[in-house]
Amino acid sequence: MSQRYYVPTGGLPPQTQLTTDRAVFTESYAVLPRGTMTDIVASRLPFWSGTRAWVLARPLSGFAETFSQYLMEVSPGGGSDRPEPDSRAEGVLFVVGGELHVTIDGAGHVLGEGGYAYVPPGTTWTAHNAGGAPARFHWVRKIYDRVEGIAVPEPFVTHDRDVEPTPMPDTDGAWATTRFVDPADLRHDMHVSIVTFEPGGAIPFPETHVMEHGLYILEGKGVYLLNKDWVEVQEGDFLWLRAFCPQACYAGGPGRFRYLLYKDVNRHAPLGHAGL
Repeated sequence: MSQRYYVPTGGLPPQTQLTTDRAVFTESYAVLPRGTMTDIVASRLPFWSGTRAWVLARPLSGFAETFSQYLMEVSPGGGSDRPEPDSRAEGVLFVVGGELHVTIDGAGHVLGEGGYAYVPPGTTWTAHNAGGAPARFHWVRKIYDRVEGIAVPEPFVTHDRDVEPTPMPDTDGAWATTRFVDPADLRHDMHVSIVTFEPGGAIPFPETHVMEHGLYILEGKGVYLLNKDWVEVQEGDFLWLRAFCPQACYAGGPGRFRYLLYKDVNRHAPLGHAGL
């Protein structure tokens, strides 16, 4: 089955549009509807030409603690030879529009829609748009949590269509996860996967767990339980869920409900705060 990947394209709403929307920021979750990703909130980044970014999440007290997530838009001819300023940071690139030409440790790759790349910390890489249309991709960044005796993962490139989704037990395929990394591979301290619900599929209980989430809806619509609130969401929306925030959802149909999901994994809980 072909995949769809919704991506905002910026612009500004008309002056006649109502101000009321679904945007919300709480101590346990946030909802950034796709309409909030307008021209006036886009950012420019050092050493990126012809590029703008919507910063969906960043480390911030009371908000995202373990990661940042950008929705990048690279114009034809744009890109960077110095994309990552922090040698401690690992990254995942997931393309939702156009083509992105990347080199990772000297190896070249063309990532089309659905293309996925993992970039370990300290890796030399570049990203450019050599096509005729804007290249749009998610860039998830995290400071890699090194563990003595466990190696850093190697870089890899794959595609959404090349990874078979794993159905959740006892769901008859209504709920499945595309896992780009083996959950048992302790070298990885974050997973960026795709969760798919067929119409009527659901998370039928309030998950409450230590993993923090960034969640970008690629396709469809659904209703999400966020702490105590049921919130309607649709493709192009971004959700942030704090650790231990109760969460559940069901697909709203008529098509599939799919989202790109970040979570931190496979490490001990830190004790105390930095400097204490």
